Amino acid sequence: MACIGAGLGLRCVVRAFAASGFAKHSWLITAAVAIGSGIWTMHLIAILGFGVDGSPVRYDVPLTLLSLLIAIGVVMTGVFAIGLSRSRLRGVVLGGVGIGGGIVAMHYVGMSAMQIHGTLGYEMPAVVLSVVIAMAAATLSLAVAFLARSFRGTAAAALLMGAAASATEYTGIVALRLEITPGTSVLSGASAVEFVFPFIVVFGSFLFLSSAFVALSPIRQEREPAVAFAGPGRDSN
Repeated sequence: MACIGAGLGLRCVVRAFAASGFAKHSWLITAAVAIGSGIWTMHLIAILGFGVDGSPVRYDVPLTLLSLLIAIGVVMTGVFAIGLSRSRLRGVVLGGVGIGGGIVAMHYVGMSAMQIHGTLGYEMPAVVLSVVIAMAAATLSLAVAFLARSFRGTAAAALLMGAAASATEYTGIVALRLEITPGTSVLSGASAVEFVFPFIVVFGSFLFLSSAFVALSPIRQEREPAVAFAGPGRDSN
């Protein structure tokens, strides 16, 4: 899912290079939505397989939705950096940092939505490693996509960006430390089955189908206003 979102997003960025004005900004916003929703859907799928011995796991719904908005918003800064930068190299670096930051922010905000009988903590070396992986791999993927300038480069970049998101996700989970306090009280929030899975099916499908439709639609070439001619049979003196 992360690779699909990255592929759609990179395709939209390529379209943005050929456009200007409102159309250019529209393609870049669509790219940010595609990449952000892709990594967020990957995160939801990952936490479907997450369990804690000794405690049920529930998720704060507003905070989980906030992680989606953060993913799209932070990724958007990186997408606009590469889309509007006059220097392709500088755009790749700033874009990689922005997209990598969006991956990291999405993960840790999303994990903070977890509700268990106990407390959550992290080992900082693994957290730092997850940040490095996200930003380095995102930068590398953009370099492959936009410096190589080939279809194969774009496809490889989508795989790299999806791998960056997945590696960040699971490195962040490795960094997680849980201190369980057995209890019988009812935890707030929704279970993965109640909220996460239906959200993947409904909202994730809507985003990807919408992004695919926009990304695969023909490019409308912006033309300068044509000079009005009097007609084939009229001369201007």
